[in-house]
Parts: sequence; C-alpha cells; structure tokens
Amino acid sequence: MKKIIALIFAFSLQIFAQNIADTEPKTVESVNLQKYIGVWYEFAKIPNRFQNDCAKNITATYSLQEDGNIKVVNRCVEEDGEVNEAEGVALIVDKLNNTKLEVSFVSFLGWRPFWGDYWIIGLDENYKWAIVGHPERKYGWILSRTKSISNETKEQIFSILVEQGYNPKDFEISIQE
Repeated sequence: MKKIIALIFAFSLQIFAQNIADTEPKTVESVNLQKYIGVWYEFAKIPNRFQNDCAKNITATYSLQEDGNIKVVNRCVEEDGEVNEAEGVALIVDKLNNTKLEVSFVSFLGWRPFWGDYWIIGLDENYKWAIVGHPERKYGWILSRTKSISNETKEQIFSILVEQGYNPKDFEISIQE
C-alpha cells in the first residue's frame, strides 16, 4: 500500500512539474527602474554559450539613457585574467510595469538583429537581489547588489525558482572575489 501511495505521489509531482513547465514564468508585479539601475553581481546562472569564457567576478551594470532605453555593460574576468566587457542595450517591452525587457549585445552600424528576452521574475522589495528569467526557461540569472548572499536568501530565491518552474540545480554558483 505504501508503494502505491508513493507512486501516486511521485506521479502527481511529475504532472504538477510538467504543468508549471508548460506555462511561462510570471514576472514580478512591477519594477522601479530608478531602483533597478546600478551594479549587480552575478550570484548564479544557468550556463550559457555567451558566458563560456567568464571565470569570475561577473557583473552587470545598468544605466538609464535619455531615450528611455537602458545601457547594459556586462563584465567578467576570464581564466587568463583578462577583463571581458560587453556593452549592449535593453528595451523595455512591458512599459506599464517594466518587468519584460529585450537585450541586445550585437550591433551592425546601429542595427541590432538579435534580441534576447530578459524577464524579471523575482525581486527583493529593497532591490537587494533579482531573478532574471526567460519565457522558455532557456536562461536564468540570480543577481545581487553584494558579492555574496546569505543562505536564508539563497533558499528564498531557490523557492521562487521552483515556483517559476526552474530547477535550482541547473544554476551554477558564480565566483566573486
């Protein structure tokens, strides 16, 4: 009997997880861009090809431009000690709440053919940390205003990731010195 109950429970969890994965993550209610801009340290990320060379000290710096867009400067230190910097722009897609953006780091004579979704799916009320996601969960970042976060905060963030259909084990912790 216990085995049957365990099987039913496991099957129910699988269906629940599948239902979450079939829907897009939900963004936070709203983002105050004046509070969001500034320097963020990458605490963790889902590994991706465009950050393969980054070994440590990964940061993202956001600043508002006069045209209403956001300047994005991503920096990291590579294995050989070289500083890698990528400059891009973020457009606010959801202008009512500022929770959905598109980011581009590729420009040909001012034309930007490639854009990536940047959804803010978790945010500390005091803007101490943020979770950035993707509608298909291909990418994910945990950002912090400080180089490290407490275990309590990490557990809170991981709980939000699970609620949003992400697996926290897919995230690798970034090295910050």
